Amino acid sequence: MTTQRATTAPSVQIDGTSGTVLLRTAHSAYVLRVDRAAGTVRHVHWGAPLPLADAVALPVWADHDNSFAGRWDGVEEYPVDGGARFGTPALEVRFADGSSPLEPTVEDVVPQTDDHVVVRLRDRARPLAWHLHYRVPAGGGVLERWTEFHHTGTDDDGDVLLLRYASAHWPLPQRPAWRLGSVHGGWSAEGRLERSGLPVGETVLGSRRGHTGHHANPWMTLDAGDAAEEHGEVWAVALAASGSWRLTAQRTAAGRTGVTAGEGHEGTELRLPPGGSHRTPVSLALHTPHGFGRASRTFHHHLRTHVLPHPEELRPVLYNSWEATSFQVDEENQLALARRAADLGAELFVLDDGWFRGRDDDKAGLGDWTPHPRRFPRGLRPLADEVHRLGMAFGLWVEPEMVNVDSDLYREHPDWVQHLPDRTPTELRNQLVLDFSRPEVTGWALRWLSGLVAENTVDFLKWDFNRAFTEAGAHQAGPDARRVHVEHARGLYRVLDRLRTRFPRLRIEACAGGGGRVDPGILARTDQVWTSDNTDAVDRLTIQHGFSQLYPAGVMSAWVTDSPNPLTGRVVPMRFRFHSAMAGVLGIGGDLTRWSDAELAEARGGVELYKDIRPVVQRGRQFRLLAPGEGPLTAVQYLSEDADRAVVFVWRPTTAFGPPPPPLRLRGLKQEARYQDEDTAGEWSGATLSGFGLPLPDLPTGDCASALVRLRRVTGHGRNG
Repeated sequence: MTTQRATTAPSVQIDGTSGTVLLRTAHSAYVLRVDRAAGTVRHVHWGAPLPLADAVALPVWADHDNSFAGRWDGVEEYPVDGGARFGTPALEVRFADGSSPLEPTVEDVVPQTDDHVVVRLRDRARPLAWHLHYRVPAGGGVLERWTEFHHTGTDDDGDVLLLRYASAHWPLPQRPAWRLGSVHGGWSAEGRLERSGLPVGETVLGSRRGHTGHHANPWMTLDAGDAAEEHGEVWAVALAASGSWRLTAQRTAAGRTGVTAGEGHEGTELRLPPGGSHRTPVSLALHTPHGFGRASRTFHHHLRTHVLPHPEELRPVLYNSWEATSFQVDEENQLALARRAADLGAELFVLDDGWFRGRDDDKAGLGDWTPHPRRFPRGLRPLADEVHRLGMAFGLWVEPEMVNVDSDLYREHPDWVQHLPDRTPTELRNQLVLDFSRPEVTGWALRWLSGLVAENTVDFLKWDFNRAFTEAGAHQAGPDARRVHVEHARGLYRVLDRLRTRFPRLRIEACAGGGGRVDPGILARTDQVWTSDNTDAVDRLTIQHGFSQLYPAGVMSAWVTDSPNPLTGRVVPMRFRFHSAMAGVLGIGGDLTRWSDAELAEARGGVELYKDIRPVVQRGRQFRLLAPGEGPLTAVQYLSEDADRAVVFVWRPTTAFGPPPPPLRLRGLKQEARYQDEDTAGEWSGATLSGFGLPLPDLPTGDCASALVRLRRVTGHGRNG
């Protein structure tokens, strides 16, 4: 049987005779073949589009046959531990009798919808089935995969322990060489983009921290070493997991390469009782022949269209009080800051850490989420009411997953903390992690959060997470105690989902000491993320460049803070600070009581200007024109979906002697149309701006110079460039 859809839409097509399945995105094809005789699902093609008739005729690669080779290695869609398979397994288990090898057989191929198909496999003799899900979300270029496991036996069979349980294995075509791209870094130094050759063997990216991590992010790109920003084939794989995770790129000596993506890490075992099941997080992947920039824009489109809860909303300009008052918050100084923030044009006022009982510093109070009696003797409602009267939404900082030992909560429930019973808990930042894999803990969190939001008319939560896991395990340790590395995040998801259901107008920003929890899984439940605790406007260019590889500007929170910067000490003009932060979701975090009248006036103008360009920045297509560190300038372009408006930022962090840089060649414009500079009234055709380039605007002298160019189409309805 063959099922297919119109060629203009993403689809799944199945040829029942050959067992071939063709998945078509808007710009690529992915082909697999079910081999019932061998009990496996083999990969055929991932790349350029092709028709089903050709997909059926394509050969399947196999390694040369000898007693030392793994003939399936790199070829199977979902390799298991068992038989002559020596590569990285996507699935590895231990049965109740201590044995582990699997012997798969194919049950059936079941179309769920036109864009979703399931391949069902099971072990030939043991009580375990696994179902491979493939989905092609409409209107884009991203594939989605996940896997479901089912214990099909009875109590007599005992439990099955899942040792590795990947969402997907993504086989790649053969190329002479491969280059891997990823980001690395640390706290306040997130998003350092790096591309380097992929060696033969296994290259693993991951987090054992219980959260996504500052040091890496759950995605990677692969290319043959010849791709650039706007040309060349690129494959990309990501994982929607907010706990511990692992991506393994394996390149074999025989010339096969693939990426395995899954939650957990070595030792994070999951127990599956008889009748039990487990569903993995979704893995996302794409192929494009148009470089890293197109790969990013494809992911941006997918996240806006299929992941974010409210992608149609423009994110508000916020003011956050942390850097102005730190822990010394009280009703009086917050009211003073709120009035100044409203005068600047802020639309959301966020009261940060220090507002709750016992919180005079970071050594106490976490867990006791009622207003500080000395700092807010009337509670938070009077402040919230005044913020609303000033025309702003009211937001609060919270850290629900953490507890201080010096708190009433810990004294009452010390068993709620993640720990193994014979280990001494390690305090980091003077706090411990609550076990959100436990229903009684998430139930407590949901109750107090619901009360807090309802009683104080809270519109926005900044949800923080300020330390990694240590000694993580169930209070009553068992054979799968370390499942908390994945189940904690699932508990977090349940709280967020239920909270948002109860309060549909509530908006949430994800934060983990900055960018320590950023992934498609958390973005499905939040509206934006705090990109980094480092607000230095120059450092942020590098951080934001790495962030943009997968995530759109419309979720990237960025603040204008004081100068000298409180973290780095760098002195940066306000113009540069605004231009850096305006490239994402603009926020202000400085001490407004110390800003001069001239600074406040400049800030007021910056906020007004941002509101004008905000629809293009937050909803438009992003083009990275000049990357940080590759020359004297960094430049980013945003283009509205209809190509009627373009916004271009240019930054020069340091003064450098030499000839002037060439014009900026813009991208995506309508070639026959004419575009006018909204500030100078200069006018050019789209062809000129794309071919010759945009003449560079005059930059102020000295370090940290920047410019913003706004272009609007005034005539023409030609083709897109």
